[in-house]
Amino acid sequence: MLRKMGEAVARVARRVNETVESGSDTLDLADCKLVSFPICIYKVLRNVSDQIHLITLANNELKSLTSKFMTTFSQLRELHLEGNCLYRLPNEVSGLQHLRAIDLSRNQFRDFPEQLTTLPELETLNLEENEIVDVPVEKLATMPALRLINLRLNPLSPEVRVIAPPLIKFDMLMSPEDDAQAPPP
Repeated sequence: MLRKMGEAVARVARRVNETVESGSDTLDLADCKLVSFPICIYKVLRNVSDQIHLITLANNELKSLTSKFMTTFSQLRELHLEGNCLYRLPNEVSGLQHLRAIDLSRNQFRDFPEQLTTLPELETLNLEENEIVDVPVEKLATMPALRLINLRLNPLSPEVRVIAPPLIKFDMLMSPEDDAQAPPP
């Protein structure tokens, strides 16, 4: 077990160093068995955090992200958080004014993360395979850039299914009512 942990730590360090050394605008920490965002990474990336436009933290074991994460990486355009254990986002996510796409699929959201409805550049929102029942359709309808929201495999309420179509100008992907429940694990 210690060996696997050591390999995971080495993988994170290698990927962070690659981002810093190459001057890349991407930080990919997918599949690194992270349970939280490592605090030491803030120090290592402090001189380049404004240049990072895409972060991938997919398929880890994250239960939450801190407000520091959101304020440190305020220039993000894309954020991939699919396949974690997230159930909420910090309020500071509303500070990601340049965010165009966020993938929160296969997490544990029961409540729609309404802070995202304040993001002026958000075009794509993926919340597939969560536990969301209610959606703030009226707020979503006022989002100027939103093009697609994926809500497949969520137990959406019948009200959302009826109210949404006439109000929205973007694509809202939903499972057919009979398939609305997520598949068994």
